[in-house]
Order: sequence, then structure tokens, then C-alpha cells
Amino acid sequence: MALSAAPGCCAGERGPRWRRPWKLLALGLLSASSVLAAAPGAGAMSREEKRRLGNQVLEMFDHAYSNYMEHAYPADELMPLTCRGRVRGQEPSRGDVDDALGKFSLTLIDTLDTLVVLNKTKEFEEAEKVIKDVNLDNDIVVSVFETNIRVLGGLLGGHSVAIMLKEKGEYMQWYNGELLHMAKELGYKLLPAFNTTSGLPYPRVNLKFGVRHPEARTGTETDTCTACAGTLILEFAALSRFTGTSIFEEYARKALDFIWEKRQRSSNLVGVTINIHTGDWVRKDSGVGAGIDSYYEYLLKAYVLLGDDSFLERFNTHYDAIMRYISQPPLLLDVHIHKPMLNARTWMDSLLAFFPGLQVLKGDIRPAIETHEMLYQVIKKHNFLPEAFTTDFRVHWAQHPLRPEFAESTYFLYKATGDPYYLEVGKTLIENLNKYARVPCGFAAMKDVRTGSHEDRMDSFFLAEMFKYLYLLFADKEDMIFDIEDYIFTTEAHLLPLWLSTTNQTISKKNTSTEYTELDDSNFDWTCPNTQILFPNDPMFAQSIREPLKNVVDKSCPRGISRAEESLGSGPKPPLRARDFMASNPEHLEILKKMGVSLIHLKDGRVQLVQHAVQAASSLDAEDGLRFMQEMIELSSQQQKEQQLPPRAVQIVSHPFFGRVVLTAGPAQFGMDLSKHKAGTRGFVATIKPYNGCSEITNPEAVKEKIALMQRGQCMFAEKARNIQKAGAIGGIVIDDNEGSSSDTAPLFQMAGDGKNTDDITIPMLFLFNKEGNIILDAIREYEAVEVLLSDKAKDRDLEMENMDQKSSESDAHKPNSEEAPSDSQDAGAVGEEPEGGGESSAVGDPDPLSAASTASASVPMAGEDPHTSGPAEASAPEAACTPGDSQPQEQNTQTEATSKAHWDSKVQPMESILADWNEDIEAFEMMEKDEL
Repeated sequence: MALSAAPGCCAGERGPRWRRPWKLLALGLLSASSVLAAAPGAGAMSREEKRRLGNQVLEMFDHAYSNYMEHAYPADELMPLTCRGRVRGQEPSRGDVDDALGKFSLTLIDTLDTLVVLNKTKEFEEAEKVIKDVNLDNDIVVSVFETNIRVLGGLLGGHSVAIMLKEKGEYMQWYNGELLHMAKELGYKLLPAFNTTSGLPYPRVNLKFGVRHPEARTGTETDTCTACAGTLILEFAALSRFTGTSIFEEYARKALDFIWEKRQRSSNLVGVTINIHTGDWVRKDSGVGAGIDSYYEYLLKAYVLLGDDSFLERFNTHYDAIMRYISQPPLLLDVHIHKPMLNARTWMDSLLAFFPGLQVLKGDIRPAIETHEMLYQVIKKHNFLPEAFTTDFRVHWAQHPLRPEFAESTYFLYKATGDPYYLEVGKTLIENLNKYARVPCGFAAMKDVRTGSHEDRMDSFFLAEMFKYLYLLFADKEDMIFDIEDYIFTTEAHLLPLWLSTTNQTISKKNTSTEYTELDDSNFDWTCPNTQILFPNDPMFAQSIREPLKNVVDKSCPRGISRAEESLGSGPKPPLRARDFMASNPEHLEILKKMGVSLIHLKDGRVQLVQHAVQAASSLDAEDGLRFMQEMIELSSQQQKEQQLPPRAVQIVSHPFFGRVVLTAGPAQFGMDLSKHKAGTRGFVATIKPYNGCSEITNPEAVKEKIALMQRGQCMFAEKARNIQKAGAIGGIVIDDNEGSSSDTAPLFQMAGDGKNTDDITIPMLFLFNKEGNIILDAIREYEAVEVLLSDKAKDRDLEMENMDQKSSESDAHKPNSEEAPSDSQDAGAVGEEPEGGGESSAVGDPDPLSAASTASASVPMAGEDPHTSGPAEASAPEAACTPGDSQPQEQNTQTEATSKAHWDSKVQPMESILADWNEDIEAFEMMEKDEL
């Protein structure tokens, strides 16, 4: 919305409410203008620069629009890399994405009111005449949701500005409601989709044959997304108000009513996907991104446009739940609707970028600023907002189809704050579009934001929304030919006039059959904002909120102060995250204790984390504890998938071993990649001083050109590597300091970096558990000069040298000792080959099966080195302490394999089992909840 009724004016007001949405305009404009006046000279952008950028937006729009009209029209969309139109059926199918295409000149219809906003009235009048040729009676199956917001919304937006221009007397004098007639025709074509017992529409409809007709090729679907069924009320109500035909608004209201009734009552959240016949939730995760986003948006905007209090009450109820469970400033993370304290995933999708703009309309400015700034930092890192990114801001899905949601929120925040910072943000968006997305025939979507590769795609929403918001961001009031504050924006940024609230009212405003929860939340006192509320005595208020988030992408994400904490005056809680946890940090242990999490030290050097909610200091701490445990398990699984490296080998090649002893070693995520250096690194070993390797090496002459041995602990692995590399070592072996630890019983350990750039480390680093490390240390004591080979896998042993040694030392007294080491390795139960499915998590199951429903557990090692990997990043794979040589009898090899299998079967609980246990916990919680209800 164009800040009509805003930012958030009266959206949360308790008590008497304004009954005419346009009466909110004065308050909204007062707020925006007051802020503008309050912050003069605060890095303000000059009027000339704003005008230059506005003209640049116009030029960019012309480049995109003219290429569509020249190379694509009457096709639905432009393919900017091949300079031709995309016609459905003539190009390879893209699956559901193509459901937006209906052979109805989609881009032209979607762009109609953008032409007027950008003062291109002549082009608009020409488009109106051309659009009469568009056919809406095609035998084609389209998405009800996409057709509603893009085509029906585009026709209604075009009609809205057409009658406005006609009233002004200069343009469109010939116009006689042609666009509205087309909109009504399309509305009737969408109505068959609502032929369900629930009132929720089918997700698709055939424009010619409807849904259940034999030739419709649709009507068998059972599920639809919440946003698909809940994003109809603005367009359908506007169509009813414009035409006086109430059926459209009635159908849209019935769908909204059904979703509201099916919300999860204890959390007041809705799921992503719902069965259109039974109303059962199919996907029970909930967020503010894809699948749900515009449902929340339309509840609030329906109140503004239609003046119906029930929509506001529903929105406030949902918003309270969002801020309690989903909002983890500056993050917005999906949760389970039945147990909303459990995160459903560890990544966010780009569609949630609209939410700060909705929060501005709501009047909740602080979290809007925080989330927007976080998103901007991601954009500055990748040039565009990836389709999805993780909680530590890595790319999850790399595409970017030129989505406008971030530009939308930028515009709303600038209107609410007047802060010139948001003009600079808009300038960055313009520069990135021209630099990375512009091609000779338009603008191409990004196939991968990391590589800058393009996709032959320019969606209609790019013209409908992106240029509209960017132009409005830099336009002054005198640059517009009409008052944008007289309109509300749909989710596709189409303009609907606010005066519709008093036109053709045939629907009862109040749903008296629905009960609403009385909310006691100080957030709802933030109504009809002005500068004294939003920015109390501080014109730099927005900057003070953004400042802590400037480096959020490059560092760990700071946790904001919740409203509950602000009201209690307790200040922020320690921002302990699973990825930051170190079991050797006393402060972390104290925080865990407060959250009801206890530690159990295991023999293999790890610690098991067990959470008992009843032992937490408070219910909020218990909730934090559950989040922490879930995050620990998810982080373990995620890092295992993304960073799992295979085991490496340490092979003793000197006399009298000659390669017969192979020790399974843990890899490092830094230094030389042994898989790319088949020859490996060969050298004699030397023990360093100090043995922990955490300071400058004092015996560099003994270490130079050798492979350094050091003990685990007291500093980061990367720091040890840098110190020995500086001393001249050609490689390093870290030996576990936990007495008795062995690859027989412990998962493979993987050494991580220190969170900084580790490109300066060029030598290979490997990790040995205590038992395997002692084999090398014992060999040094016995033979002094011990040579090893560090490699990705064991190499053929040196038979020639071994034979020569055997001939020259048949009566050597040391020969029995030389056999001891291989014998020890055989006892270790090693195996030479890696079974399938070797990757396991270091997390283990709940040690107390009797309390599975009330406890959760995960396991991490003692973390003295790297907070990012010491624990969840420990991946496990089959380990071998050492492998007997080929000269051993066949029976002995068979015994070794059997021993190996026994060891493999007795390993710690695999990650799949851990996650299954966790899911059982969740199901148990749900059953308990049903019993309570």
C-alpha cells in the first residue's frame, strides 16, 4: 500500500476505531512528513540526485517494457536472453511456474497501472486500446492465485487509474469501463474453482471449461497453499464493489473464514498447505514467507480497504503469534504450528522480504528496521537476495527471479521514517540491476547469485512492482499526476481506491459467530504513530536500530530484546547459539543450566546434552532450551551434509613398518586438500614445543621440513596450523588429549577453521584419536626416526625396502617389537574400505527413554578449539585404527572384516535415528496437546 492509512495507523487500536479508511490518511501523512522534517541534513540525498535516480528508473522501465512490446507481445512474458516471447506449450515446461501463463498477454495487463504511476499516460492509453485483443476464453489451465493477483488485479488496477484519468479530463475520455468488463468476465471464469464443500478454491482452473468438466484437465487436486486461498479478498471485493455483483466478495470471505476457523488454536498459527475438502493441515510448518505470506497481508489490508473490524482482529491475533514464535529479530524462522517453540527449518526464503513493509503498515517499526537491515546485508554480500538463505546467511537456493519484495519494504520504511538511508538502499538496488541483470533485450533473472549466471526469464511482476516501488521511492509529491495516498496496493502492487469501502456494501461487516482472543500485548498500543512514538526525541532512531546489525552477515547474528524483556526491564538474554557453544566455556555452561540443559561427559571425549524443561529457570528459558537443542541437532545434520569430508590416512612408512600400519585420521576443512594431491605429504615426524601448538614454536629446528605432532586443546586448530607452518613444518597431526579415545568407538572428527579466512594455511592437517596417536608416539620412543605419509587413502607399501630390511635384519632383536604395532592395529578392529552410508552425526539419543516426551538430547565433543565444528560439525564415518598388510594370511583378513563389521554395528546412534527420535518427541507433544484439548 502507498502508506495510505499508515504506517500502521490504528491497525492495532483498542477501543473505538475509524470507520472510514481514508480518514487515516492525514495521520499517516503527518507521521511521514514529521519525520522528514525531524531529520534534515542527516546525510540527506539532494533533490537533484533523487530526480536523477528517478529518471534512471524510468529509463530502465522503458528498456524492459519496450523490449517486451517489441519482441514478446502478445505472449505472456519476455525471454530476454533470446529476445522472444514465452508462449506456454511452445517452450519446455517449467512446472508450476508456468501456471501463471494463460495466453492473455500477462505482462501487459500486469503493467497497466505502473504506466500511470510512472507518468506514461500516452503509453497507458495505447495499451488500453491494444488490450481489447486479449482473449480470456482459452482452453488452458492456470493458477487461481496467480491469475487473481496478476490478471484480475491488473485489470482492476488499470480500471482504477483509467477512471481517475478520465475524471481529470485530459486522458482516457473515450474509456467506458472496458477493463472492468474484462475483469468481470475473468472473475466468473475463476468462480468454478470455489466449488468445494469448504469454500477453499481449487488451486487451478481451466479458463474455458472450469474445474470438473471432462475437458478441464484439473479438479483432482486436494491441497492448496494458505496464501493461494487467502489472497483473494482485495481483488474479489473490489470487483464486487465496482460492479455491484456481491458473489465475488462472498466467495473470497468464505475462504478466509474457513482458514481462520482452521488455525491451530493454541498457537494461533496457520500451516503452509491445507486440504481443500477436509480442512486438515497437510504441511504443518508456519512462517511469513512462501505459501503463507500474502494471507497475513490481505487480512490487514482488507481492514483498511473495506473497514471491517473482523479482519483487523484476525490479523492482530496472528501477528501476536508471529512475534511470539516466528520472529527472532532480525530473523523470521518457520516453526511447527503445534509446537511453535520448535523451528521447522534453518533457512529463510526471499518472499518474507515483504514483511517489514507490512510491519510498517501495522506500526511496528523496530522489528521492521531490524529484518530489513539483515536482508540488506545479505544483498550486499550476494548483489541480490537469494531465493533462500540459511540462518548463518549462506546461499540455500541460489536463484533470484528479480523479486520486488525487498524494494517494497524499502519504500515503506522510507515513507515511515524519512531516513535518507533507504534512498541509498534503493540506489544500490538500481545499480545492481543495471550491472548484473541488464541484458540487451531487457532484464534477465539470476540463475545463480554466486556466479552471476542468467536465466532466460523476465517475470511480469518485475514490471508490475519493482519499477513502481523504485520510482515512488525517489519521487516527490509534485512528480506524481495523482495522489498515491488515495489508493491501497495489492500484493502485486496494483492500485485499488480507498473509496471502495463505502461503495456497494452488500456484505455484513462483522462476523459475529467468531470469537477472538483478547490480546494483552503492549505492541497493540503502537497505533496512529507520530514522531513522538516512533522516534522519541531522536531523529536518528532508525540508525540506532540498524547499527548493531551492520555486520550481521559476516558475524553471528545478535539477538534483539523481546517485548516481554523490554517490559520487564531485564535486558537481552545471552545470545547463545548452537553454533557458538563450547563445552569448555563456563559462561556457556551456566546459560545451559538456566535453560534446563545438563551435560554428560562421554568416554570418547564428547559431551551429551540433555534438556529437561522442568529444570529450567523459567518457561521462557525452557523454550530457549528446546530451541537450542533443536538447533544443535539441525546444525549437526546441516553441516554434515554441507561439509562432510571423507576420512584421511596416516601411514607409517619407515622401518620396520613399511606402510603396513595405516591409521584412520580426521580431515581438516582448511589447509592442503589431500584428495587433490594424490602423492600426499611424506616426512619424518617431530614433537613440537609447546606441545599444544598454541604459541610460537620454540624448537623450529626440530620441526623444519617435518610433520609436526601436537596435542589437541587450548586454542583453535587453525592457530596450531599457522604456528607450525611458520616454524617450517610440512604438515601436522593433532592428537586427541582425551585418554583412551579411539576411532573404534568415536565418530570421525573433522577439524574446522576459526571462522576467519584460512587460505593462508597451505600444509595438510590431520586429526588422530588418542589410541591411534599413541601408536606413533610409541614408535618414536622405540625407533626415534619415524616417517609417515599423509594422504587421502593408504598407498601400496614399499615391498622392495621391506624385503631388503628382512634380509639384512633377520636376527635383529627389534624384530618382535616391529610386529607389535601391526598387532595393536589389528586389535583396533580396523577396516580398509568404507561401507556405504558412512556419514553419521555425533548427536546421540536420549539417555532416558522413560522421559522421551519431556527431554531432548544431543551430543558434542569437548570444544576447546572451534565453536563452529566442535560438536555439531563432527561427522562420523567408518574408522580404521590401522590396516594389516596384504602379506597377512587370508584367514586373518577375514577376521579383520568381521571385527570391523562388529565395530560398525556397535557405533553410536546414526543421525537418521536421532531425527526420528526427535520427530517422535514432537508427535508425543502433539498427542499430549490433543489430550489436553
